[in-house]
Formats: sequence, structure tokens, C-alpha cells
Amino acid sequence: MRRHELTDESWAVIEPFLAPPRMGRPVRDRRQVVNGILWKLSTGAAWRDLPERYGPWKTVYERFRRWSADGTWDRLLAHVQQHSDAAGAVDWTVVCVDSTTVRAHQHAAGAPKKGQDWPGEALGRSRGGLTTKIHLACDGEGRPLAFTLTAGNVNDCTQFEQVMARIRIQRCGPGRPRTRPERVAADKGYSSTKIRTYLRRRGIKAAIPERIDQINGRIRRGESLCRLDRAAYRRRNVVERCFNKLKHNKALATRYDKRARHYQALVTLACLKLWLP
Repeated sequence: MRRHELTDESWAVIEPFLAPPRMGRPVRDRRQVVNGILWKLSTGAAWRDLPERYGPWKTVYERFRRWSADGTWDRLLAHVQQHSDAAGAVDWTVVCVDSTTVRAHQHAAGAPKKGQDWPGEALGRSRGGLTTKIHLACDGEGRPLAFTLTAGNVNDCTQFEQVMARIRIQRCGPGRPRTRPERVAADKGYSSTKIRTYLRRRGIKAAIPERIDQINGRIRRGESLCRLDRAAYRRRNVVERCFNKLKHNKALATRYDKRARHYQALVTLACLKLWLP
């Protein structure tokens, strides 16, 4: 086994979801294809530079594109999260939310537009040029639970509810999916009345410090300040460490993909790697 490739234990977890169809022409070894995709994720190299040991680059790319379109990576991540939660490995005491900005390579620009309702490819121009922003929520152990992609010039707080809504881990037995942690820790960029009301309505405690202008406004109006659970807020650094681990993958640390769905699939695959044994 080479660097960045799946171990036997990791392959045993995801193999049932990648089983070849019973009918049709024989297909290439699925483990070989997945290892080729992981090599691309880890190195950030072009698909055409894929080593020959993983098979034809066109085959690996087409399989990656097909699995990105039909939601295979999302199902794999949901499956691994479900079994980790059943084993009690998901820390629901605190969920940390934050975002990170990713520089986009010049090759990531230029995707053709598709009609008036085209939502864009999650590329925006900010101080650093063309960028994409990953909004992510992780559990108390620093493992990713959900994320969204936006252009780099989108404010963090606008995506808070979308990220929280994506936290949805099915139970192995009967019962509703788990969607609600005990508390949420986030920085001052998420300090708003709307977010605090949203968390209060769902029965989730907030460990979010107030900005200085909000504190001064409360003092002028004679209102009491929001209490901050400092012990929970100190654990917010796990989301920064999660971003650190994700950006070890060069194809994620710098965006080379024109299509947002392909880059989103790479982020999902990087999250999956953090959950696999």
C-alpha cells in the first residue's frame, strides 16, 4: 500500500457502496479507481498526470465525475458518520462552526454559464483574487459534520443556518436523525440576533462572544450582556484544526476545478478520509 491509499480496514467500510453492477461489461477494480482519486486529491496534480498504476486517467476521471453527480460521495460520508454515531464516537456536546477561504487557480475560472437561473460556481473576487469559501461545522473531536460552498466574498453569518440544517445523521435503528447538539461555539463573526434566536428556538446553547459594538449598545440601553460559556468557547479551536487537516490535501487547499460540484466532491472526499478508520 502506498501513501494516500486506502487501508484494508477503510476499504471494507465503503466497499459495499461501490459494488459493480451485476450486468454489463466488466469494470475496472473499484479500489484502484478510488486510490487514483485519492492520489489526485492529495497531490493536486492534473488528471492527465495520474500514475499508470491507477489505470487510464480518463477512466478514473469519468468515474469520479459520475460518482460526484449521483451523490455517491455524500452517501459514503453519511454512512460512515451514521456508524460512528452508533458507536458513540460523535461528540454532540459542542459543535464548532467557522469558514475558511481557498484561493482559486486561474484554471478554475472560465466555466460556461448555463442560463439565467445559473447559480454560479462558488467563485468570488475578494482581496486575494478569485476565492471560494468553505463553511463547515465539526463535532467536539474536530471531525466534519456538514459544510457548504460559497463565493469567497460571502459573509460567514449568512451561511450559518444552511450549515446547521445539513447536520443530519441517521440512526442505525428506528428514530429520527440526530440534528441537534447541546451547544454551538463560533467566533464573533456569528454574533447576531438572528443566529441567537435561531439557536434558542431549537434549544441549542450558544457559546458566541459579542462584538464590542454590540456590548456598548447593550450598556447604553441598560441591558444585560449575553453570558459566554468560556469553557465551551475554548474548544472552538477544533474547527481550525479540522481545516488544517483538510488542507493537507493540495487539491482542496487550492481550487483547480471549474465546476463547483467537482470541488464539493473533493471536499466531501477529504471529510470522508477524516472519518475512515
